[in-house]
Amino acid sequence: MIIGIPKEIKDNEFRVSLTPGNVRELVGRGHRVLVEHDAGKEVGFSDDHYRKSGAEIESEVEEIFSNAEMIVKVKEPQPHECRLLKRDQILFAFLHLAPNPKLAEWLLASNCIAIAYETVTDDFGGLPLLTPMSEIAGRFSIQAGAHCLEKEVGGSGILLEGVPGVSPAKIVILGGGVVGTEALRIALGMGADVIVLDKSLKRLRELENIFEAKIKTCYSSAEKIEEHLVTADLVIGAVLVPGEMAPKLVTRSMLRQMKPGSVIVDVSIDQGGCFETSLPTTHSHPTYIEEGIIHYCVTNMPGAVPLTSSLALSNATLPFVSTLADKGYKVACLENVHLKHGLNICAGHVTHPGVAKALKKPYTPPEELF
Repeated sequence: MIIGIPKEIKDNEFRVSLTPGNVRELVGRGHRVLVEHDAGKEVGFSDDHYRKSGAEIESEVEEIFSNAEMIVKVKEPQPHECRLLKRDQILFAFLHLAPNPKLAEWLLASNCIAIAYETVTDDFGGLPLLTPMSEIAGRFSIQAGAHCLEKEVGGSGILLEGVPGVSPAKIVILGGGVVGTEALRIALGMGADVIVLDKSLKRLRELENIFEAKIKTCYSSAEKIEEHLVTADLVIGAVLVPGEMAPKLVTRSMLRQMKPGSVIVDVSIDQGGCFETSLPTTHSHPTYIEEGIIHYCVTNMPGAVPLTSSLALSNATLPFVSTLADKGYKVACLENVHLKHGLNICAGHVTHPGVAKALKKPYTPPEELF
């Protein structure tokens, strides 16, 4: 199969979907890999690195899309890229279609085969391609939140860990999944006062066992969220319903009760955000203030650390890329139910139930199209 790796063009997105080492593996399996000029430059992978691994370097992105049977990206295709997609071409990338109906319409119109990293599953009920980015986003959320609390940025001027005689900041984490756990890990390491809210008592018990007596946990309800927001300095939104819109856990009226200069970091923003006041932002303009509260809602947080993110993501995606290239999407999805769960759009049909629900579109079981 001919595999295309275009350069990422989303605002301040410097990740690359496959490393030279990944390319070497794919070429060794008999596939051709086309890499756009300077696709990996920002993370230290030169065109020569790719050439030595067996890739062919293309100077124009149009050549990549015109010739490749499968496009492997990091983030969702931007408008120009959507216009280049063609019938039966496989697109393998983060898509997050629930909050982006316009992108969904473009993909449907192209008749491409759109497989989303974020809905591919595993035998343990996890999301193996989303997990490494969730780990990074969770850890990075505390770093970003700490910066936003600085007075120069407009924050309240509090240091997360405090100092002897001065209390540390209070961090409220909404959701105890991968993002919440990693945020918790870093927040505790920095000495903050942390509480995590989740609707799963099983998960709360697990977190208490993992972190022993160092954290507080609370069963999540509107009442308890409101109660803890009042005293919070930093709130991390870390909830996810695979394929669907994130639930709005924090209303504007709740936000008004928070201390001015407090910060929210909405890691759920890729799926629409879990705060009523959340709007997508970019690394160029990462924050805005609403009701006196700083909002950090960057839709590609791991893009801030692109080398770490590129390596972590490509480690996870390579086996799936190899399977798709070796077998084609039909056989691959029929043989691997977890890859089939990643199929969001196929030949003009929505083929993921959560995405169909969010977009209010008819759901078509993938098997009907194979």
